[in-house]
Amino acid sequence: MPHQDFLRRLPESDRSLRKRDRLQQRLHIDFWLLLLLLIISAGGLVVLFSASDQSMTTIKRQGIYFLIAYIAMFMVAQVPVHFMRRMAPWAYVVGVGLLIAVIFVGVGAKGAQRWLSLGGFRFQPSEFMKLAMPIAIAAYLGQRHLPPVFKHVFFTLVLVAIPVVLIIKQPDLGTSILVAASGLMVLFFAGLSWRYIFAAVAALLASLWPLWQFVLHDYQKKRVLTLLNPEADRLGAGWNIIQSKTAIGSGGVPGKGWLQGTQSHLDFLPEGHTDFIIAVLAEEFGLIGVLTLLGLYVLVVLRGLTIAIRAQESFGRLLAASLTLTFFVYVFVNVGMVSGLLPVVGVPLPLVSQGGTSIVTLMTGFGILMAIATERRKVIR
Repeated sequence: MPHQDFLRRLPESDRSLRKRDRLQQRLHIDFWLLLLLLIISAGGLVVLFSASDQSMTTIKRQGIYFLIAYIAMFMVAQVPVHFMRRMAPWAYVVGVGLLIAVIFVGVGAKGAQRWLSLGGFRFQPSEFMKLAMPIAIAAYLGQRHLPPVFKHVFFTLVLVAIPVVLIIKQPDLGTSILVAASGLMVLFFAGLSWRYIFAAVAALLASLWPLWQFVLHDYQKKRVLTLLNPEADRLGAGWNIIQSKTAIGSGGVPGKGWLQGTQSHLDFLPEGHTDFIIAVLAEEFGLIGVLTLLGLYVLVVLRGLTIAIRAQESFGRLLAASLTLTFFVYVFVNVGMVSGLLPVVGVPLPLVSQGGTSIVTLMTGFGILMAIATERRKVIR
């Protein structure tokens, strides 16, 4: 009978769910988050194959980066959250120390000095700061009464400003925005009073002119002016934006088809395999492809916020929320600059653009999220 069948199947389903939950806890893996990341990574390789002119060398290199990144994510997920909190001040100090070392012994390229070379291996310390910053701020605020009072807000802003200024000096405006966002997100989720937010907005508006005059480099000013009027220098600074918008518009709703994009394959679109790769996606897979990718990103953000809400301690909750919203900022800034709504600041599209360090950094952040998710279950038991 149907009723008996229902009674017989329910315990099995319940046991299956408990078994899967125990397996995820033992492995310290969040199943839904892992599934979404695998789907985006696989789709990213498909788009990159076309954007790189069907270069198997590029795909193999990107595959190795993904392998390293997923291993890093799995290893970080095994680290207890309380150990991360204890190590947070040291991570911040080491990160700032490396940024200072870049000033004196850093390796330069294309007018910027952003890397350190150690035994023939080059790495970018500002990428490490994308993780060290939210961990340090979450550890500081998580040990205090929330919402934070003025002195705690002030000290937090000092902690955020030190590495951000050092990264701006490299210069690397895109990374400095992401590092600042990762720290300020923690402050926001700590329950920052709206009067502080309004005061910060007023201070930012008041500082625009000094920033323009004394902080921004000439090429950065040119990018802002190009945003306002890309046609003014259509063969120079405005070329990327004009070609990017042309590629996006030419794809229409269904797209021209995989490997059929003309803007990228005829070399009209610069940086099509890195920062501007979503223009290739839009041209070949159309509006449907773009909305599908953005939908997957939204699901990742929703899963990250769910983990943050379910976290049992302030440190885990603040850190998970900050990492998730920083991921959203990645996507927002990249899509904004490729579509001509924001200045070009050199931010890759997460898990799709070609790159090694940024992918490993992102996946390490997701490893922290999974550690927080499984830590919650351990507390309940």
